[in-house]
Amino acid sequence: MKKRKNLKNILLLLATIGVVAALYGYKEFNRKNKNLHDVDAAAKVQYSEIISQFSTDEKKANAAYTGKAILVSGLVKNIDKDDKGFYTIALGDDVSMSSVRCSIDSIESAKAALVKVNSTVNIKGICTGYNADELGLGSDVILNRCVIVTEK
Repeated sequence: MKKRKNLKNILLLLATIGVVAALYGYKEFNRKNKNLHDVDAAAKVQYSEIISQFSTDEKKANAAYTGKAILVSGLVKNIDKDDKGFYTIALGDDVSMSSVRCSIDSIESAKAALVKVNSTVNIKGICTGYNADELGLGSDVILNRCVIVTEK
């Protein structure tokens, strides 16, 4: 009789753990990313400054920027739109091959379509790192989930 009671308690505990795990999994699966308009930037920099920091000391720059929301200001070097309609805006100048590549969040597509090459913009995004080019053809600082920030 005692063994049967212990078995019931163990099964009840396992069922409770299973339900909690399922609820947590469902919540995480359906979690939405925060809109970066509502997130404070950990740093505000010019495109040339962040490129310089990464090319000078990549380890230190990674510690300062990677995984954080940063606001980058600069001149639009080029705009790419892929076959799915997603925009990537590169901030930089014609003198340097290096740039800050900003993958625009899909909710910002209408704003991105209005951006012109050689205009100055402020873009906030999550820094995911640096693609160094060993051949000297230009390196890129990468930002994801970017939003275009208008001056107030």
